[in-house]
Formats: sequence, C-alpha cells, structure tokens
Amino acid sequence: MAQLTAPGSNAVRSASYSPYYPIFFYCNITGAERGKLTATSPSGTGPFSFAWYRWNDATNSFSISVKSESGVMTSSIETLTEGGYKVDIDSAGFYDTSLVGWIFFDRPPTATAKLQQQLCDRIALNGDTAAAIHSFTYKNVNNGTPLSIENEITFLWSSSPPSFIPVPDFFIDPIITNKPPPDREYRLPLEDVTYKFQVFSLGCTSEATFPYESIHVKADFTADPADGEAPLEVSFTNNSVRGSVFKWEFGDDSVSNVQDPMPHIYYKPGEYSVLLTIESDLHCIDSLRFNKINVDPSALKIPNVFTPDGDGYNDMFMVEARSLRFINMEIFSRSGIKVYSFYGEGELLKEWTGWDGNINNSSIKATPGVYFYIIRAYGWDDIKYDSKEYRGFVYLYR
Repeated sequence: MAQLTAPGSNAVRSASYSPYYPIFFYCNITGAERGKLTATSPSGTGPFSFAWYRWNDATNSFSISVKSESGVMTSSIETLTEGGYKVDIDSAGFYDTSLVGWIFFDRPPTATAKLQQQLCDRIALNGDTAAAIHSFTYKNVNNGTPLSIENEITFLWSSSPPSFIPVPDFFIDPIITNKPPPDREYRLPLEDVTYKFQVFSLGCTSEATFPYESIHVKADFTADPADGEAPLEVSFTNNSVRGSVFKWEFGDDSVSNVQDPMPHIYYKPGEYSVLLTIESDLHCIDSLRFNKINVDPSALKIPNVFTPDGDGYNDMFMVEARSLRFINMEIFSRSGIKVYSFYGEGELLKEWTGWDGNINNSSIKATPGVYFYIIRAYGWDDIKYDSKEYRGFVYLYR
C-alpha cells in the first residue's frame, strides 16, 4: 500500500506499461516551475529507509542518485525538473519495494472566445483552443522504449451573471435559442452578461472573456383575477422586457396598444385567450398567450328555507346568482300581500344580500310560515330566468 504523490500537480495519469506507474503534470507558466514527489511508507511498523534516483537516458535506467534518508515514515524530494524518478523503500530487511513516477510540465493552452452571431432569436458563440504541448514522452522502465501520452484538452463555457448555455462542456461553438411553445422557456439572456471560455489541459488552464450586450425581448404579463362571474374586471400587469411597441388582444375583439392597459371588463361568459405582442426599438418581436380567462356562465339557485333568527347562519333568503345582468324578486304572504321586493343590476346587484325576513325593509318581522316568491332574471349570456321554476315557496322559521 505504498503511495507516491506529487503535491501541487494538476493532473495524474497512468503509464501504459505494467506496473502502471503514475505520471504527474504541472503547469509551467513562468518557465521556472519545479515539481515535488512524496513517498508514503507502506504498511508496517517502520521506520523506513528511502533512496531516490532519477532516470538516466544514457543508461536507460534509474542510475542518478538524488537523495537518501532513513529512520523516517515518509520522504520527499523537491525542485524537480521533468523526468522519471524512482524511490526504493526498505525496512531493515522486512519490507522492500520500489515506486516510480514521471513528472512533466505543461504550458497554458490557447483560449479565444468571441461572438459569432447575434440575432433577435439566437446567439452563436465561438470558442477556439489548442494545446501548447501536444504530447509528452516518457520511457518504459522495463526496456527503455520511448512512450507517448497525448495532452488532453477540455473546455467550459459560462457567463456572469449566470445564463443558459447548452451543454457548456460539449459544444465548443454553442448556439443559444429560446425553447418554443408549448414548453416555452426563455434561454436568451435578458440582461447584459460576460461570457467566459475556459480551456483545461493536463497541467494548465486558460480563459478568454468578452462582454455581451443583450438585445432580446420577452413578452410577459399576469392577469388578476383569471376567473369569476360576469361582468369580470381583469387587471393586466405588464412584466415585459425591452418592449417599446405593445399590442394587447383581449380575446373579445378588443385591442389596446398601450404599455399598461386599463382593467378590461369581460361581459359575456366564456373562455378568453389573451395575446400580448411586443416589439423592441431594434424590431425584435416576442409574444405571450395567456390561457385562459374564464368567465362563469349565468346561474340561479333558490333555497326553500331560511331562518332569520340572528344566529348568523341562514339568516337571509338569498339566491345563489352568478353572471346576471339583473334580478327582480317579489315575495308575497299566503294572503297575497307583498312583503319584500328587489330589483338590481350592476353594483346594486353585487351589494345585494337578500331578504332579512322583515316586511318591506321595515323593522316589522314577518311571521313564520310559507311565503311565495316570483323571480325574474337575465344572464350576461342572454339566458332568461322567468319560467315557472322561478316561482315557488320559501319557508321562514324563527
């Protein structure tokens, strides 16, 4: 379980021969970079003796002595130049092994980045890279045969602030577009960003950046409320980005060209689709469709009993009415005397709370018993409520 490490190195690979000794890579930016190797003691009680050697191309062997020390558990050698190194580890005859490692110095790869294309609906980025050192040569320690390991180049696109880049470590020239409906998703940056292109070799890293000024537009709005009875007043909040020309199509043949429209009133029950189309000063266009504004159909339900006893429960004779233009109610006693009447439309209808059981809105309470009602109403969907089913009896209990 002995181990050889290279503190400060950026990558490690294995030699292609057996045993698979490690190959360590450093980045040499200044030309003065040096390496370090540390051998950790194998299993056992120790202490150990360490003898370090450097590969000699003249003899194809580790014949150049570097350092020896004993009575320790670990050993290190520093200020190393490129090449192969071996350490022999001994524990007074009870343990004997050798470890081999190679050190190489990489140089920063090329990294260039630029904007290839900018359109209203897409961005094309362009990255370019190349390794400064294409391969590294080491020796098969068994026979001295030269071997080669290719430098590895990877890259990564990013931006600040963060924005969408498709598979940023796979496409070197990524193209960014919005995701179309029905899974609409804005991927183009709506704010200015700085794109960064990082390139990684086995030992080094390089990067290139450029600022990007956004021209993209986004149509966006909210509707509140999105459902209710007629007449339904809906407020639209415009959250669009970079729009200068606006067209609102409310779904009922009405159109507005202002940035922030007044609340819109839907009178007819039904479903409405609202479309906002915007255009920027640079003539970039985007649109958003809101599905759906739902205006309830008219409805009228009449209870057959109420209890105006002041307990807060079922105290009013009140019909369940939705989306009505107007309603007219008359209530009569068994002897034919009118005890209550109401006609209302608009805000008066909205504020109506029903019959409280008092005679003709006075303080005189109607006696418990059976009362006859006649109701006429007209819905915003042109449905008339005036047939015999809207004439009947209600029971008053106290």
